[in-house]
Amino acid sequence: MSTVADILAGRPLVAILRGTERAEAVRLANAVWDTGLGVVEVTIQTPDAVETLSAVAAAARERGERCGAGTVVSADQVRAALDAGATFTVAPGFDPAVADASRTAGLPHIPGVATATEAQRALAAGHTWLKMFPASTLGPRWLREMRGPFPDLRFVATGGIDADSAAEYLAAGAAAVGVGSAIGRPGELDRLVAALS
Repeated sequence: MSTVADILAGRPLVAILRGTERAEAVRLANAVWDTGLGVVEVTIQTPDAVETLSAVAAAARERGERCGAGTVVSADQVRAALDAGATFTVAPGFDPAVADASRTAGLPHIPGVATATEAQRALAAGHTWLKMFPASTLGPRWLREMRGPFPDLRFVATGGIDADSAAEYLAAGAAAVGVGSAIGRPGELDRLVAALS
């Protein structure tokens, strides 16, 4: 089974597609993969979104790329993600049941954290890659301070990130940034590539 480290090796961008129409999601995913700097995550809060994940995951397989399922908050969603072809799962928080379901399914999992207590619990459960969420509220200083007590943790800063702030989070210690609504803005992907290269 691959690991989160394998999936994000050399990929500092996680493009998060939320509520995106299927054809547009596939187009955006291909654009992200073309940069060589990113992986794609499709959030699966609705049945339509699971169908979008399936389409993007199929495109990923054709290219030898990875596509994850995001906002996974139940074991049922883990099963839906697996059936749709996801190769990893991401959650807004740390739920041991969801993490265990992902592990059982063979899907690397990135749980979300916002406090030292959550980070410590996730680390004790074997997770060394965590989603810092919501990043825009916590800020880059949170990352710098968390790296002190948790030097072995790797964070994907997510929530309110765009091309203007991505480099600041990486400089503060993020291993990658998750970019959601901004990813579909005209010219934003080019600006992100410039910021992350």
